[in-house]
Amino acid sequence: MLPDYQFNMLSKSELRFLLALQQTPNLGDISIKKLLSTVGSAEGIFSENKSNLARIDGIGAFKLKDFNAKAQLAAAEEELEFIETEKINCVYYKEPDYPQRLKHCQDAPILLFSKGKIRLRNKRIISIVGTRHPTLQGKETCENLISELAPLDPVIVSGFAYGIDITSHRAAIANNLQTVACLAHGLDQIYPKSHARFVGKLMAHGGLLTEFWSSDPFDRKNFLKRNRIIAGLSEATIVIESGEKGGSLVTADIANSYNRDVFAVPGRTTDKQSAGCNNLIKSQQANLLESAADLIYLLGWDLETPKRKSRQTQLFPDLTPEESTVVEFLKSREQELLDVIALGCSLPVFKVAGILLELELKGVVRPLPGKLFQLT
Repeated sequence: MLPDYQFNMLSKSELRFLLALQQTPNLGDISIKKLLSTVGSAEGIFSENKSNLARIDGIGAFKLKDFNAKAQLAAAEEELEFIETEKINCVYYKEPDYPQRLKHCQDAPILLFSKGKIRLRNKRIISIVGTRHPTLQGKETCENLISELAPLDPVIVSGFAYGIDITSHRAAIANNLQTVACLAHGLDQIYPKSHARFVGKLMAHGGLLTEFWSSDPFDRKNFLKRNRIIAGLSEATIVIESGEKGGSLVTADIANSYNRDVFAVPGRTTDKQSAGCNNLIKSQQANLLESAADLIYLLGWDLETPKRKSRQTQLFPDLTPEESTVVEFLKSREQELLDVIALGCSLPVFKVAGILLELELKGVVRPLPGKLFQLT
């Protein structure tokens, strides 16, 4: 029997069933979310008749053909033991501590596992990626950028790989910033092994984050899945040196698909390490980044953001009830994403977009890059 144990707001029993769902072949995060949305809980899914589950929109019999409760729950028990023994933090996508920007990505993992002191709520978050074989100039650009951004206290996200990734993590630590290393494997190992020497300091300034189990085999295909987390966590992805092909360009492409801002540092046309960045800029898939000032301006960040005077809805007597709802929601926030505003106000995104336009015309709200909005 399972003891009464809590992982954040999630019971140990429910976590076991969620893990078992992850072990079901042909069921990905999107399909699992559809099942959870319809049935209500992971445990309820395992109690439901398989034919009823197959009738859920987007599921079907094929995705459930290998649905074997006994085998999948046995695997879940083993991973649960690892989670408890190693004191792994586990967060469910419906919990408040789940990264807010990632939560709004359709294919975001239902569970994230982490170690360290990761605190992402109400933080400015940027991802920095690039070649594993950077030039000295590329490393210096990365270090200088993070140093210039340090007064704004951003969280620096990267993939803990050779080159620009580890340079980003080390520069963040040197500037006393929080940094998050997204891994393409479980928390039972470190890759590359030579980076194990950085784990202690990284854990003290952030931590390790992954969607993979300790039992998952190391597979290079995992890097592609890892890249979507790097892109989804942040409001902007920065590419510092990349060849014509590479994982950094995949991360930039995913960030664009999530409607996030992408920046690329330009280089000489003869430099192989700059070919990918130059192509991103040339094809208008990325903003040109020469210094931290470009990022600060385009993201609407301010070095010193003055506290806005408290607004009372009655100051805007011509506001509709729905406009007032949006204004009240924004009062407690410095700035917020369109999707988050819609979620917080329980209104459709298309309707909130129209409301924000009206509020902008009335001088109550101002838009910021990256689909962010704030009160004037």
